Amino acid sequence: MSEDILGADYDVVTIPLPPDDEGEVVATLVRRVVPGARRAVLYLHGFTDYFFQAHLADHYVAQGVSFFALDLRKYGRSLLPYQTRGFVRSVTEYFPEIDAAVRIIRAEHDELVVNGHSTGGLVAALWADRVRGRGLVQALLLNSPFLDLNVPVLVKGVADALKGVFARLPARAVLPVGVSTVYGDSIHLSREGEWDYDLDWKPLGGFPVHAAWLAAIRRAHHRLQGGLRVDVPVLVLCSDQSLRVRDFVPEVRNSDTVLDVEQIARHATRIGPRVTVVRVAGGVHDLVLSAEPVRKQVFDEMDRWLAYALPGALPGALPGKTEQPVVGGGDQHQGGAAQHAGQ
Repeated sequence: MSEDILGADYDVVTIPLPPDDEGEVVATLVRRVVPGARRAVLYLHGFTDYFFQAHLADHYVAQGVSFFALDLRKYGRSLLPYQTRGFVRSVTEYFPEIDAAVRIIRAEHDELVVNGHSTGGLVAALWADRVRGRGLVQALLLNSPFLDLNVPVLVKGVADALKGVFARLPARAVLPVGVSTVYGDSIHLSREGEWDYDLDWKPLGGFPVHAAWLAAIRRAHHRLQGGLRVDVPVLVLCSDQSLRVRDFVPEVRNSDTVLDVEQIARHATRIGPRVTVVRVAGGVHDLVLSAEPVRKQVFDEMDRWLAYALPGALPGALPGKTEQPVVGGGDQHQGGAAQHAGQ
């Protein structure tokens, strides 16, 4: 273990993994442990991402919950000089490092919540489906999970028709997809945002889209959309609106400019039998990077739901109501008010 780049409150554990065709592979578990804590959270980041959201860890730790974040292989702290950034041929390649992280966490904690963002949310759902019935995880909390491609139907059809061809292409084969910096511009301190992070690990224009990676993502999408049987409560949070633009406009500060939130809400119901969807007005793609009043609502929604889904005394936890919410396959909340999705 060594001190993390976020400071003395954090340490890191390097998880060695079997080599792939590019060579040595590692993942990195970032830890902020609360002595004596029963519950822990494991955070999984998205594509073109790594863990830097220290205020998210602060929120959990203030409630007596240990916080862990996994920089997946070929991302952030785990990226080795010769590796293709973010590249895998199947999202199941991430399962061994998640398994290893969970073994470390559960050795000292009784309950685990997996908190996945974007691609990390997709991976978390598929992993939880694989380990159902084993009691390894007690709840899933998904922040704008990547459940479908936010592209025109024709483009999506072409991608699906060619995914077999894409899967066989070399790792460095890149699709000619235009790069937009709109989302990065809206959140990074150097542009129009308030967050400071490493632009080498999370560039404003994102990572190149490799053909074989896209094929892997589409297989994962189809697997989830065909229906999973995750056997723990699931909270899916997303913005109340999406915006597709090429250049920065003020509205990007209160919209998801990466994914289609209607797709998220619709496909979320396929994760398992106990899914709650919350639409957050004014949220950006990574909801915890939204403007302060919005992210406060995001944290409140997370706390309220966890108090229902995993009842139990936690230091500093919000007092919950006594009744259980309705959390069937299509229930949604908009700004805190229950609204049946009719799906």
